[in-house]
Amino acid sequence: MSNKALIFAGTSISFEEARSILDVDYQPPVRRGDLGKITSRYDIIGIIDGIFYDRAAVGHREILEVMKKGTTVVGGCSMGALRACELDRHGMIGSGSIYGWYRDGVIEDDDEVAVATNPDTYEPISLPLVNIRQTFLAAMDEGLIDNNEYESLMKIAKAMHYSLRSYLGIIKPAEKEGKLTPQQAGILLDYCKNNEVDVKKEDAIAVIRKVGELLGE
Repeated sequence: MSNKALIFAGTSISFEEARSILDVDYQPPVRRGDLGKITSRYDIIGIIDGIFYDRAAVGHREILEVMKKGTTVVGGCSMGALRACELDRHGMIGSGSIYGWYRDGVIEDDDEVAVATNPDTYEPISLPLVNIRQTFLAAMDEGLIDNNEYESLMKIAKAMHYSLRSYLGIIKPAEKEGKLTPQQAGILLDYCKNNEVDVKKEDAIAVIRKVGELLGE
């Protein structure tokens, strides 16, 4: 007998918020070997968050084996987006903007979605580059920075280790290098703190809703 669905999350979206959208089983970010440890067969598995860099990431073969057994696998947002763009030709379903960007070659590097996390709560303690980029683009649309300033900010962000990325950590060096005036830096920092474009949260919700759609809920 199969259960409805299992979704790996906890970093891009909390379990509490995820369950308020769709009441299914949730587990912490997936890592290598987790899929093989699942004792019950699920109709659908959703992959949002996953472990990588410091520990082995969920493998392609693991996902393929689960799908061969008849389980539908949906991915997006973070680790799910990476694996979905690699395995969509084999039947994995991708969902959300980030998946589309990887699929279409708009972004390529794993560190676009990487964040440092609290090991006890799985909450992020750094910012993903995908959020940073979209937030700076929104600031540019608002006239707070121009294209050259945007490019300078993104160059600083890209050069930073993923675990250290923050708006303050990007904007202050830009000010020190003369890329932004002190007034600009202050206004931009305030804007980013209060108007962040959280594309990872949006995509996490997209994955959850896709799972719900496939369940007919």
